[in-house]
Amino acid sequence: MGLGTEVPLLVAFGFVVLGPKRMHAMLGHVARAKAEFHKASHDIKSQLSGEIKGALQDGRNDDATPSESGHREDSL
Repeated sequence: MGLGTEVPLLVAFGFVVLGPKRMHAMLGHVARAKAEFHKASHDIKSQLSGEIKGALQDGRNDDATPSESGHREDSL
């Protein structure tokens, strides 16, 4: 069974178990939760992208920073 067949079967099963009114309300809650999740993930992605871009522009990335020990071992 592919995804195309499972979804209509689950919806039909939901109508039988919950009834049309409760199923409609349940699908509304699921749609709102999905929209909130999508918005939150988009916000996190854009915030991380901005932080990374800012760090790279300021030259604060970890790969380019020198050692913080403050001394050189070859000067012994």
